[in-house]
Amino acid sequence: MRERLLPAMPENVLWGWLGPLLVAGFGAILRLPDLGRPHAVMFDETYYAKDAYALLTFGVERKAFGDVENPVADRMLIAGDTRIWETCSPPTADPCPLYVAHPPLGKWMIAAGEQLFGMTPFGWRFASLVIGTLSILILARVARRMTRSTLLGCLAGMLLAVDGLHFVLSRTALLDIFLMFFVLAGFACLVVDRDRMRAALVDWYDSSPLSERGPWLGLRPWRLAAGACLGAACAVKWSGIFFLAAFAIMSLVWDAGARRAIGLRSPYRGALDKDAPTALLAMGLVPAAVYTASWAGWFASPLGWGRGWEQATSQGPFFFVFDSVRSWLSYHFQVLGFHTGLNGSHSYQSEPWEWPLLLRPVAFHWEGSAPGCDAGRCAREVLGVGTPVIWYGALAALIATVVWYVATRDWRAGAVLLAYAAGWLPWLYYAVADNRTMYLFYMLPAVPFMILAIVLAAGLVIGPAGVPPNRRALGAALVGTFALLALANFWWLHPVLSAELMPYQEWSRRMLLGRWI
Repeated sequence: MRERLLPAMPENVLWGWLGPLLVAGFGAILRLPDLGRPHAVMFDETYYAKDAYALLTFGVERKAFGDVENPVADRMLIAGDTRIWETCSPPTADPCPLYVAHPPLGKWMIAAGEQLFGMTPFGWRFASLVIGTLSILILARVARRMTRSTLLGCLAGMLLAVDGLHFVLSRTALLDIFLMFFVLAGFACLVVDRDRMRAALVDWYDSSPLSERGPWLGLRPWRLAAGACLGAACAVKWSGIFFLAAFAIMSLVWDAGARRAIGLRSPYRGALDKDAPTALLAMGLVPAAVYTASWAGWFASPLGWGRGWEQATSQGPFFFVFDSVRSWLSYHFQVLGFHTGLNGSHSYQSEPWEWPLLLRPVAFHWEGSAPGCDAGRCAREVLGVGTPVIWYGALAALIATVVWYVATRDWRAGAVLLAYAAGWLPWLYYAVADNRTMYLFYMLPAVPFMILAIVLAAGLVIGPAGVPPNRRALGAALVGTFALLALANFWWLHPVLSAELMPYQEWSRRMLLGRWI
């Protein structure tokens, strides 16, 4: 029963940590050099770098000089001048409140780098670097746990390290890298919780008389941790709610499946009776608490958008709390209206069905006449695009995963497909229903699960330990060739991912599709 419900982990615990750590270190070495290049405010850094600095200074977002069409504050920051705040007219001379469309947590994380290294491109990109590197470690560890193979776990981490979109967003002060991190961390916690839960059920099976529904398994700290991570994902961007809902259902399905696997007569009623109440706590109340806590700066300050502090404080503490909650909810309805009505055109926008094929990446930065070039005409670009070998390989692996799941109902295939669907399918709905403006980098939270699909397919290609050695050698050669191709593809694209100055012809050769320009 134990072997069937809980396959053994690899015996070498040291390499189980050392291998993923080395792969994460490799990813950090790729990402750290020239983190402050380009010395510019790239794409949506114009929002989040300044919002983070406002949180650091005032506890809430405040309005800076200029706008997208005339980025006065951006030019001041690049020149080293941080006096960027627009002041409101009397009765106060405080910086004006700013309406923002995303929760504060990701911007607080960007602010941590600004606190450490100053209001510079390096400072506002540092947190993305750290979080991007940690996500490589987490993916390697969760892939190891899912495949029971340290080698396949390290392969997953290596592929994430050399994915172009992950690389660019690990070096850019945008929110999507933080969203991806918390989604992946929540998923990893649930995979650990699955193993812990099944181990507890086997222990109960070995030592207790059978019942129809089975035991209560306690509060399950790993599921509580998953809820906290997914609440943090929602506190970065509201699209984290899609993963929270999908993973909550997935966790309960795992509970029922485990109870059925040990022979309980009423496994589904047991899951609803014994597991659902604690699941509600872990995947409902805990995420809500984490999300609300991320707004602490707004609650504690009179300077936030729509705060109404003066009126609330003049009518007593009870009304102050009531009015604060009312103002907070009103703010959220404004944000909801913004997101559902976001349909303006942009030269780099794309539709969700184009994302898996990398048809329209995003130029985060472009200089067509960069100085310091000896080749006549040079270019410098940061292109937000995935590594094509990985993305097209993932597309084939996802199709294979669908077939595998239909044929075997393997939980790993189902989990990967569900997570990928949570990161992609909702955007298809918004494209059809709202004609919403969207970009390729919205796909980043799904990238770790694309790589997990590749790794699961690689495990099938290599085969289990009992197959003939020649078969395993051939499978390992094929998987190794794919990994080398991904590495070479990343190396080829690296100059246009990292703003490296290069002759225009060399830049043009790397624009694989006409729509990349």
